[in-house]
Amino acid sequence: MKVTPTKLAGVLVIQPDAFGDDRGWFLETWSQRRYAEIGVPEAFVQDNVSLSRRGIMRGLHLQHPCGQGKLVQVLHGAVYDVAVDVRLGSATFGEWVGVMLSADDHRQMYIPPGFAHGFCTTSESALFMYKCTQGYHRETELGIAWNDPDLAIAWPIATPSLSAKDAVLPRLRDIPAERLPRHG
Repeated sequence: MKVTPTKLAGVLVIQPDAFGDDRGWFLETWSQRRYAEIGVPEAFVQDNVSLSRRGIMRGLHLQHPCGQGKLVQVLHGAVYDVAVDVRLGSATFGEWVGVMLSADDHRQMYIPPGFAHGFCTTSESALFMYKCTQGYHRETELGIAWNDPDLAIAWPIATPSLSAKDAVLPRLRDIPAERLPRHG
């Protein structure tokens, strides 16, 4: 397994080892012991899968105070996946990292609690899976506009399709400080 740290402390790109032959391939997507050794010590309590067509944008989402760490991967298709540091007091507050993830490359991204997360589908369709360290808590969910000009995320799709809820999310600067997670 190859692990690549990103410019955002704690956000990791993980390349699991795939073993293939003329029959296909085998891939270990999660092992508590092995992932703890690479810096993902949390216990996961919920798995989610979403199916999206080309141009669908999901996010940017987070929960606070019931923050979710997420281990994400694509089972079919491809997405551009983004994590944004929204922890007040962090040296990288408001910075983001984006990574292409696809079923072909098997890469994963780990996003710790305290980061907003979103993705857009770049293939005809994508089956996206994410393991979460907390269950869904509607009362603590937050969202940030995908096109917040202060973040200036370089999305590969200029006019994505959004849910009604995601279409009206505020800019990061418009979220009250007491609603955001703190660093440390």
